Amino acid sequence: MEVVKIKIFVNEILTDVEENTTAYKVRDNYNHKCDVLVLNGYPIKADIPLSENDKLTLIQKGVKPSFDELESLLIARHTPNVHNKLKKGRVAILGLGGLGSNIAISLARIGVGELLLIDYDVVEPSNLNRQQYFIDDIGKLKTDAMVENITKINPFVKLKTQNVFLNKYNMDVLKEADLIIEAFDDASCKAQVCNYTLLNLKDKYLIASSGMAGYYDSNIITTKKIRDRFYICGDFVNEAKFGKGLMAPRVAICANHMANLATQILIDM
Repeated sequence: MEVVKIKIFVNEILTDVEENTTAYKVRDNYNHKCDVLVLNGYPIKADIPLSENDKLTLIQKGVKPSFDELESLLIARHTPNVHNKLKKGRVAILGLGGLGSNIAISLARIGVGELLLIDYDVVEPSNLNRQQYFIDDIGKLKTDAMVENITKINPFVKLKTQNVFLNKYNMDVLKEADLIIEAFDDASCKAQVCNYTLLNLKDKYLIASSGMAGYYDSNIITTKKIRDRFYICGDFVNEAKFGKGLMAPRVAICANHMANLATQILIDM
């Protein structure tokens, strides 16, 4: 009797397997020591029959994969085809402080294809209470430190940097991005970027921020659509001031509102 084959993806490699085979059977043939199985984006705890074009990722805990295997394992938890959309995305992050550094890390972890990182400052000790840097980064340009840290997480992201103080004379660097994220502390810088983008880059998506200081209720940080392609994240009230500083938990909550919205936009584009 002729054996009927179906095609599935095993660690992103198109593979022929027998019809009516199961995830565990494929695991046992591939490497029986693999103890994490992810099927079509979801970890499975029991054996499941496989269908045509299923994506099965097999991971052995505690074993560092080869570089060639790494990208497929990084995207294992994504729903099929989501990764392809994210990998085409080009996002400009303006400011690499509490908001921008957290946003950059989140977008790198999910595999956004290209990040343009813009900041002119260096890492200093007071940044460590909320920003995604380490003691060894003190004194480095934030752009350089962020490139180093992202590369340790996901070396497949294309990273571009601009060590500039962004103003109306050099904002043409934003034209390459699909989506622009404003992550400045300074209100005048926020206004300049938003005004320039809304007037001159009308085909771009813009995500800005307002209000994430202190340790107030997490649930009052929201995402609001202001107009077509323009959104603001925050509580719109609690800006940093004396007695109400910027602290890691709320800053990160707001940053990930922004990163999550960017993810939604890139997937739906």
